[in-house]
Amino acid sequence: MEPTDDRCRYLVTGADSGLGAEVAERLARHGTVITSGLGTEVDIRADLATPRGRDTLVEQAGALGRLDGVVTAAGIGSARPDAVSLNYFGTVAVLEGLRPALASSPAPAVTVVSSSSSLNRGGRSLVRACRRGDEQLGRTVARRLERLGLGSQIYRSSKIALNHWVRRTAVTAPWAGSGIVLNAVAPGVIGTDLVLRTWSADRDLLETALPQPLGAPGPVGPVADLIIHTVSVQNRFMTGQVIFCDGGTDALRRGIRPQQVFLRYHPREMIMMAGAARAGDDSRRRSTSRT
Repeated sequence: MEPTDDRCRYLVTGADSGLGAEVAERLARHGTVITSGLGTEVDIRADLATPRGRDTLVEQAGALGRLDGVVTAAGIGSARPDAVSLNYFGTVAVLEGLRPALASSPAPAVTVVSSSSSLNRGGRSLVRACRRGDEQLGRTVARRLERLGLGSQIYRSSKIALNHWVRRTAVTAPWAGSGIVLNAVAPGVIGTDLVLRTWSADRDLLETALPQPLGAPGPVGPVADLIIHTVSVQNRFMTGQVIFCDGGTDALRRGIRPQQVFLRYHPREMIMMAGAARAGDDSRRRSTSRT
């Protein structure tokens, strides 16, 4: 029997501020929430930019037993190497470490918080370092970008790499084979306390780089509700998706381009599909003749 929400145990990282705090508060209506962050009021204090902090969270959260859902909202937007360590390597390490606790749930789900900034091109060398799992190299590349005045690429590159990780990982045997649904939600510019504090200074830049037809800054609540749905027991069939909740930025900037990339098959696969189609036709004809 599948669990109901009120019996579920969720973990939210970055729950001491911003979107993470909003998600944790709303998710508490659906089950038990374990909060993690750097503040004094969270359940597990851990700095996920460091290996020690990641180990602390995995050990303490894993010791609680089954986890039904994890939301990774911990992240920073600064143009420093720590953004790579936290946003990408910290997120991936924690999720890999908590996978056994998730696999013990009858309806496990993970939602990673990405960003609409991932729509812009990042630093390819930094994305490659992340995808290779080389944190030291990633930090070295980030420092080089910072020195060259290209620090703005660091944050979005970490989120691009995270989107890639979600797409690759969600369909693998350790995740999909264990029934764990894994998705990313990419918010646009939304009215968190941090954004509102700097909005007057950053407005022109953000409205040019990430225009939102539905207005900016957008509301926090609908983004939190979407994250809660993707990590809930109701979501059992959507996995590997990067969902842009961005007031229309994705549709405005990319138009129909994502819908113009179609499946391509190897000749061997084409032969197999043709054979399967013929076998299906033969089976239907035999069934019809018997009736």
